[in-house]
Amino acid sequence: MADVLAVVEQRDGKLRGVSREGVTAAVGLGEKLGGSVHALLLGPPGISQAASELGRFGAEKSLLGEADLLSDYHPHRYAVAVTEAVKSGGYEAVVFGATAQGKDLAPRVAAMLDVPLASDVTGYDVVDGTVTAVRPVFSGKAFATVAFSASPVLLSIRPNVFQAREREAPGTVEAFAPQGLDSGSQGVRIKEFQASGGESKDVAEASIVVTGGRGMKGPENWEVLEDLREALGSDAALGASRAVVDAGWRPHGEQVGQTGKTVAPKLYIALGISGAIQHLAGMRTAQTIVAVNKDASAPIFQVADYGIVGDVLEIVPRLAQEVRKLKAGD
Repeated sequence: MADVLAVVEQRDGKLRGVSREGVTAAVGLGEKLGGSVHALLLGPPGISQAASELGRFGAEKSLLGEADLLSDYHPHRYAVAVTEAVKSGGYEAVVFGATAQGKDLAPRVAAMLDVPLASDVTGYDVVDGTVTAVRPVFSGKAFATVAFSASPVLLSIRPNVFQAREREAPGTVEAFAPQGLDSGSQGVRIKEFQASGGESKDVAEASIVVTGGRGMKGPENWEVLEDLREALGSDAALGASRAVVDAGWRPHGEQVGQTGKTVAPKLYIALGISGAIQHLAGMRTAQTIVAVNKDASAPIFQVADYGIVGDVLEIVPRLAQEVRKLKAGD
């Protein structure tokens, strides 16, 4: 048996976008391995509706772990629960999302199972029965193909790389009651969760990302980016370079780059960003990159599909205006 398990995430009782992508990626891997695809959803009581949604994306069976101890993400409790599900199900492969939660959880599960983990995966295959995964290395300058020599195979997928696909089969939901959630959990205590302000999408999940750098000249000019984001619609999110975050202009949750979030949207718009290698590491796998910078020799233009040399404070308002005209059908 070569079944595959997708470990999915929810927030406030709703599935995160990367969860649907994770199930889709697991379906593709399951087809190559010749096994079934299951999903595991952990959270507080009352999230059964979110679990039932997983069947539409290919999960033949969804394991639902509802418990007060799982209401909020807890590193040890979630790792114990996932490890127990993997062992009891005898899965050949486990798929996580390479989100903030996934990047914390997947290595813990790998340590408990004593198997390797391929993180931030952008592709996979099965060659002569061996699972291989493709992941960026050297800050995204190259891609490495790694082969797994242990079972189960653990990998985390980069958000927005595997497009979620709906299926006709509804799937089933089965209760999952993990044991030992309190065992050893005293070593980690969650004191507080702080939600970022605003209602815009998480930069790691948005299909369009509008990111500003030091070329914006100051936080007072961010309303220009806000206007463009609003013109692009609800699928767009605001991002920021590390220099901007370090200067206190924008919150850390918006930071894109090697020390921030890795994004792979359909459209990435870099405004006033020079393109340091640390920033490129977090966004160079975007499908289409548009850059605006007054320095024609800025490194960002080397990876951009479209580039404009000029002042962002003059160009961006015109760009927002043209987007609105286009969406209005003018």
